Amino acid sequence: MSELFNALTIPFLLAMFLAINMGGSGTAPSFSAAYGANVLKRSLIPGLFGIMVLAGALIAGKEVSLTLGKGLLDHSFFTPLITSIILGSIGLSLLIANLIGVPQSTSQATVLSIAGAATALDGLNTHKLFYEIIPTWILLPFVAFFIMLGLSKWVFPFLKDKIFTDDYSHLKNHKGLKAVLILSSLYVAFSIGANNVANAAAPIASLTANEIGKEAIQNFLPIIILSVLIVAPCFAIGSSLLGHKVTKNTGKDIVKVSPFYATIIAMITASLLLLASITKGIPTSLVQLNGASFIALSISKNGFKNTFSNKTVKRFFTVWGIAPVFAFFLTFILVTLLN
Repeated sequence: MSELFNALTIPFLLAMFLAINMGGSGTAPSFSAAYGANVLKRSLIPGLFGIMVLAGALIAGKEVSLTLGKGLLDHSFFTPLITSIILGSIGLSLLIANLIGVPQSTSQATVLSIAGAATALDGLNTHKLFYEIIPTWILLPFVAFFIMLGLSKWVFPFLKDKIFTDDYSHLKNHKGLKAVLILSSLYVAFSIGANNVANAAAPIASLTANEIGKEAIQNFLPIIILSVLIVAPCFAIGSSLLGHKVTKNTGKDIVKVSPFYATIIAMITASLLLLASITKGIPTSLVQLNGASFIALSISKNGFKNTFSNKTVKRFFTVWGIAPVFAFFLTFILVTLLN
């Protein structure tokens, strides 16, 4: 028992640390609108966020966990060393992105980190990566972009004076609008749980099953559920410790938006994220879906040229391209050298 505990300690701590960081960044797309409109107290947000993330992971996160736990690399390869390298590489790539000031996709870093280990171990499921996951990464941001562009050009102008305003004094007399803001926040958190908890939970689930033995591997789903129950509460911790500042400042560097615009963007991206989770179990970038939507809104307000000359937009595209590739090669090199 002590040997098993020692083998699992470091990977579990790395997974929990990763979940805390994901919780901090995930709070913004979930609750920035409700917080900005003052319909939710700051103290309530971490608890609500944590509950909905856990619900999303347990109800709709199974397929994503299976993809990351054994879909790209068979779970027999998830040793304590390999799992620690994977989780460490993900964390380091996200740390670098955070230091640059660009929100980065944990899902893409996780997938390519596992792919890096799988390539080094000659165990990569190339069909899953190249024919299912990567095409989804390319397609969904375009879907989010064109939906938001269409809404901002042909729908929002007619609603601007009625709903999409920076003045929230009218919310005091409209309980229905308050309810919509709160429910949309909970929905986004649910979608994040369905897709993103697996980034930390799936590798340690495979490791745990591998360490326990053949019986656990044959009953893999209970191990995933247990891992989710350990990892998901860390999202609430991250929300409490790190979420406030990100929530307060979200979206402003690309285009200034009211909380109502942020709500629409969050609902679009959360729906696409949930769709990817429950249909194909594809780990998908909420950050890039959000970014594509904000860019579409900026184009409708400021024009194409001004949007793509924005330093923040240029930096986003650069880091989005480099950080996941960095995670891949870092994992590949470390596994090759240390395994």
